[in-house]
Amino acid sequence: MMNAAKKFVDENLKGDPIIWGIVIILSIISMLVVYSATGSLAYKYRGGNTESYIIKHGFLIFISFAVMWAVHKIPYKTFGLIGRMLLLASIPLLIFTYFFGSNINEANRWLTIPVIDQAFQPSDLAKLALIATLASLLARKQQNIRDFQRTFLPMMIAIGIVCGLIGMANMSTAVLLLATCLLLMFIGRVPMRFIVMVLLIGGLALTTSLLLGQRGGTFFSRIENFVSGDEIPYQAEQSYIAISTGGITGKGPGNSEQRNSLPHPYSDFIYAIIIEEYGLVGGATVLFLYLALLYRGMRIVASSTKPFGGLLSAGLSFALVLQAMVNMAVAVGLGPITGLPLPLLSMGGTSLIFTGFSLGIILSVSRGDHEDAVEPIVEGNNRPRKAFQPA
Repeated sequence: MMNAAKKFVDENLKGDPIIWGIVIILSIISMLVVYSATGSLAYKYRGGNTESYIIKHGFLIFISFAVMWAVHKIPYKTFGLIGRMLLLASIPLLIFTYFFGSNINEANRWLTIPVIDQAFQPSDLAKLALIATLASLLARKQQNIRDFQRTFLPMMIAIGIVCGLIGMANMSTAVLLLATCLLLMFIGRVPMRFIVMVLLIGGLALTTSLLLGQRGGTFFSRIENFVSGDEIPYQAEQSYIAISTGGITGKGPGNSEQRNSLPHPYSDFIYAIIIEEYGLVGGATVLFLYLALLYRGMRIVASSTKPFGGLLSAGLSFALVLQAMVNMAVAVGLGPITGLPLPLLSMGGTSLIFTGFSLGIILSVSRGDHEDAVEPIVEGNNRPRKAFQPA
């Protein structure tokens, strides 16, 4: 029985096995915490059917795993072209969403697919597309990385347009995407003066989005409240109570009390519920799993035989883990409220699907390089090809 299971895993779950393990563990934690966090909500709005939300969440996790498995079977080299195509599609989608999308919390972030009646955020698509496109450009232009007009200008335009459009309705996502792009350019050996220029152009685009977009007032008020400390927002106050009462080992699974008063305990503040129920031990475990995910993603960069694979893995790993760090920082009071979900743990819709897509690409990179390493990779002069070394 064990041999059959091992054979199945070896044949079907390619790529980095530790990343597979991290994703599975986080998904199990997500099922447990979401079931607890949505109990009262389901009882109130689902007529006492406390399993309704967890069934839907479990189905979305299953779909996310299916997407991750399917994507990790695709050779990662194709994602450069796919990324450029998705980027061209996402820009008009972002514009259309801003004017005609569903308005939730005073921001048009969602589009509803008519046939299946499922909403999704085009910003998730644009984020994935921009990272893949930027990794492809950096990889193809390594020999001319200092050429401003042919190499750097297209990157700067793409980053400015996408981050600016996302920032019109979702500033926190835009800021994290800009930070991810800057880190990716640093790893891709882009000269520091060009990186500073991207920072200035990105800052200008985000400032314009704040002044013209829908969430400028909310963004400034949250920053002001956090810096001054004069007024603690209700969400943050309830989160601090949950964390402070969790102690070292927590109250136990399903024993959260703050889920009844904490807004969005199943998404934006799910980390507070984790600490309340599982204590500092549970919170530290989740933090360690995300750091391990980042380490494995960056390990692929160091061992990658081709620049595109390493840069793609680095960009997607940064994007996922940076968002997780910001979410956890907000929950414990180290940052202003953002509204960002915790990847792989928060209850969500299509965001889980896009997360699965990103992880599938990372696994595809690790699988592709592993298969390339089975036979010696040689140049025309029969010398072994060196692994891509980041800056």
